[in-house]
Amino acid sequence: MNQSVSSSTPTSQAEWQALADNLTIEGRAYLNGAYQWAVAGGTFASISPIDGRELAVVASCDQSDADQAVVAARNAFETGIWSQLAPTKRKAVLLRFADLIEAHGDELALLETLDMGKPISHARTVDVSATARAIRWTAEAIDKVYGELAPTPHNQIGMVSREPMGVVAAIVPWNFPMIMAAWKIAPALATGNSVILKPSEKSPLSAIRLAALAEEAGVPAGVFNVLPGYGHTVGKALALHMDVDCLVFTGSTNVAKQLMVYAGQSNMKRVWLEAGGKSPNIVFADAPDLKKAAAEAASAIAFNQGEVCTAGSRLLVENSIRGEFVGLIRDALKTWRPGHPLDPATTCGAIVDQGQLDRIIDYIGIGQSEGARLVEGGKRIMEETGGLFVQPTVFDGVNNQMRIASEEIFGPVLSVIGFDTPDEAVAIANDTIYGLAAAVWTSNINTAHKVAKALRAGSVWINHYDGGDMTAPFGGFKQSGNGRDKSVHAFDKYTELKATWLVLE
Repeated sequence: MNQSVSSSTPTSQAEWQALADNLTIEGRAYLNGAYQWAVAGGTFASISPIDGRELAVVASCDQSDADQAVVAARNAFETGIWSQLAPTKRKAVLLRFADLIEAHGDELALLETLDMGKPISHARTVDVSATARAIRWTAEAIDKVYGELAPTPHNQIGMVSREPMGVVAAIVPWNFPMIMAAWKIAPALATGNSVILKPSEKSPLSAIRLAALAEEAGVPAGVFNVLPGYGHTVGKALALHMDVDCLVFTGSTNVAKQLMVYAGQSNMKRVWLEAGGKSPNIVFADAPDLKKAAAEAASAIAFNQGEVCTAGSRLLVENSIRGEFVGLIRDALKTWRPGHPLDPATTCGAIVDQGQLDRIIDYIGIGQSEGARLVEGGKRIMEETGGLFVQPTVFDGVNNQMRIASEEIFGPVLSVIGFDTPDEAVAIANDTIYGLAAAVWTSNINTAHKVAKALRAGSVWINHYDGGDMTAPFGGFKQSGNGRDKSVHAFDKYTELKATWLVLE
């Protein structure tokens, strides 16, 4: 974990609360270099899941705002003020952007925590750092990605260049608002595109603030726009817009499918989708350290309140150690107890909103009705605070036919499934519509290699969970989507290949 924290960063709940009490929150859209309210005047309230308090009134954008943003983005692109700027100069601007994110780290972390409910310690040391790191790494890479020369006859030159696509619409989720935004906007901006960012209506505040920091860094007006609002209004408008060239999305599989339809109904815009997951975490009896495996399995389901697309929500344990390992999981979860998100000691925060909390509670009831054995958690707690908190929950005796094992819950609900052989583990792991991530715990290098190779998942971790950095691509198989965030592979999403042939006299 990269911890970039200022020496002046608050160190107590009281200090964070004092900072929150004096925080000025911007709720307007950012369009063509300025903050403004939605054209039609629509708004919605940003409600904190910590205590039910209204944080801000936020612009609710729709078709008219999308039209204005696309015109501004297209005009900026066609002028070449950004698209034709030398890669080294775009890099310098994005590096300043990353520096400003770090300089405003306390404020941005506070916006994430108040708006989405995650622990402030995680928002400050994980989300802010990862956001700045994604932008900085991408900026540093952009002038190191070369074109190609095609094999040609001696009197011809064939050049293959990467050209920016034009106007990119990025729709990002509510669970990691800044990180997911950075994974999209950094490579899109670095390659010379104009970008319209649509944050989730559940957590739009940090994205709105990022717009001003991008302007301060030197991103020209019209090149980066932020339109808060709902998916069925402004999100749909962007997906159907005939002058949006590329649509990138992270979120649920159902919405991802609908966006593909919208792209086909409009201009066949390029669509890159990062969708849901039901990731298997496979623990063999010969795992090198069962306590470490249990600790990481607990983190894999409880971190960010389980609101993680790669959450290790299916824990596959070899039957010979299953009873012992479930006990270790329960012990490990003692360090993942919900508490006030502004308390730096808190590891589990609030669920993002009432609808998501109801969904989690419903699935806990479904698991019990399906015959799974509830061995840990399962209750809503801290209701007296007005906040939305639920205990990390563990079910044992689960099979893949149960809904808690097959459907994405997006909460801290763990399903423990037993197996006896590597082939059985692979069959269970792959028996899902998703294919985002997986992990394998074993001391046998042959088992590790064969199982990892057989798993239908975009990321496979060996003897740890959720590893890698900006150098490795992130994305899924099957209905987890076709997208690839991070690494130089992300540049391919935002560029077109142009072949130029020169015939020599």
